[in-house]
Amino acid sequence: MRKSDYGIIFPMDEKSIESWLRDGFSAAFPESDFSHVRALPATDAKFGDFQCNDALAAAKTLRQPPRKIAEAVYAKLKESQPPFVEKLELAGPGFLNITVSADWLAAQLRAISESAHLNIPQTGIGKKVVIDYSSPNAAKQMHIGHIRSTVIGNAIDRIYRALGYDVIADNHLGDWGTQFGILIKGYRECLTQDERDNLTVANLEKCYVLSAGRAKTDEAWKNACREELVRLQQGDAEDVTLWKRFIEISIAEFDRMYAKLGVKFDTYRGESYYNDLMPGVVEQLKKAGLAEPSEGALIVRFDAENLPVAIVQKSDGGFNYTTSDIACVESRVKDYAPERIIYVTDDRQQLHFRQFFIICAKLGYTTKLVHVPFGLMSYGGKAISTREGNLIKLDDLLAEAVRRSLDIVRDRGGDERLAEQIGFGAVKYADLSHDPATAIDFDWDKALALEGNSGPYLQYAYARVCSLMDKAADCGAQPSASNFQLSTPVEKQLALQLLQFGPTVLRAAENYKPSVLADYLFQTAQLYSSFYQRSPILKSEPAVRDARLALCALFGKVLAKGLSLLGIETPTRI
Repeated sequence: MRKSDYGIIFPMDEKSIESWLRDGFSAAFPESDFSHVRALPATDAKFGDFQCNDALAAAKTLRQPPRKIAEAVYAKLKESQPPFVEKLELAGPGFLNITVSADWLAAQLRAISESAHLNIPQTGIGKKVVIDYSSPNAAKQMHIGHIRSTVIGNAIDRIYRALGYDVIADNHLGDWGTQFGILIKGYRECLTQDERDNLTVANLEKCYVLSAGRAKTDEAWKNACREELVRLQQGDAEDVTLWKRFIEISIAEFDRMYAKLGVKFDTYRGESYYNDLMPGVVEQLKKAGLAEPSEGALIVRFDAENLPVAIVQKSDGGFNYTTSDIACVESRVKDYAPERIIYVTDDRQQLHFRQFFIICAKLGYTTKLVHVPFGLMSYGGKAISTREGNLIKLDDLLAEAVRRSLDIVRDRGGDERLAEQIGFGAVKYADLSHDPATAIDFDWDKALALEGNSGPYLQYAYARVCSLMDKAADCGAQPSASNFQLSTPVEKQLALQLLQFGPTVLRAAENYKPSVLADYLFQTAQLYSSFYQRSPILKSEPAVRDARLALCALFGKVLAKGLSLLGIETPTRI
């Protein structure tokens, strides 16, 4: 049914409010562009349900006091105030506060409940995005330092898929380079025959450590490692066969770890995949006038950007990461034509990404290139490193998570499968609840807490909703999604929060921050807890009971979906 001149048809979202606001600004100041005007959730219930602060932002452009701008807009808005807006107030230096009707909110809840996507905007339909994350080195065991790129990248991956994007998740393995000459030499002379016959990543890591250590003090050994590398690069059949075996074993081990974490990749294109493209990249750089000789090497200067030079070909003819990554962009653009390529790596690589993004732009690539840097993780207040003795294997970290979680759930009748869901979720959430750019110190007590901002707290909140629904079913009650009733302030507050799920998912994607979604889920769970404590549900009269059950059920849907976008499972019992 049409409800106003703005084409507002129930159900609709807060964009209808924004169209009304934009029309009001445009009517008051027709010479200016107000397409950016937004309705934001109110920071405090005393300010209404939504706020518009754009009069303050427009003051500089319009050269008028923000209060005067807001007064002019307010007058135009009052002339065309739609029926779902119960109150429009002008406050402070130029704020517009909006209170909406309970009927409007109920219509929004119905729309979310009935939506296949829970009203997550499908902004990615018809677009492709490549997300490059995790990227461990072959022939080495994954350790706690790999957890950030893996879980942050996977959350971004899931969020973009939820927005309708065609996502290509690529694991850019470290599968080429000097280390393989060292590794092949070590494989032949540092392992027993039994270790070679039953080769594991642990054995490969062992022989690499032994071989690299000897190369530091034994010049003949070091030269032999170099010779092995040359033979591999020249395609020696025996060395290539060994290299392929090392990669296959490494990927099988990585896949075992990813299966535990619920992580999947579409491609495993390591550094070796781009070898044949790199000479062509150097020729492109020369032809474009970007590469120049310097002490036998080829470099790209960044004088205008005030950055150090980047080496694209070493004096011995070899290539480095800059060349490889440009070749990688060339390949991805050709194969996938993505709208953007997202790289999730630690913040120590920021200079590298700035440099090669600039080079790609100068070569004419228009694909949006995004670097998502994350801070390093420490453990027990110490930086994670071999020297500190706390380079914990990822396998051991996850096993410890299960062991500690089992201690928590065993008294509740939980089993190892439940302990895995809680433990793995705790490890992920302990990372994802932080802004990626921040460094974090991993703490078991905080990660596994059933209270406060933790994965287990949110999983427990979902399990409580499931328990409530079971009890409701036992007494013949059921959610009434077609008849949401918002009769108390706390119900309305929770409803307004649930409305923000879709926009929050979009904001998390636009900012490449799963922490935005994690914060939202925690705040929503807190609001639900407040609603649950203040509002009788099963003991209310049937109509109120069923309407409140519908609000609980929708909260459960939103929480489960949100946690799934973070890669966290939602057990129905804890």
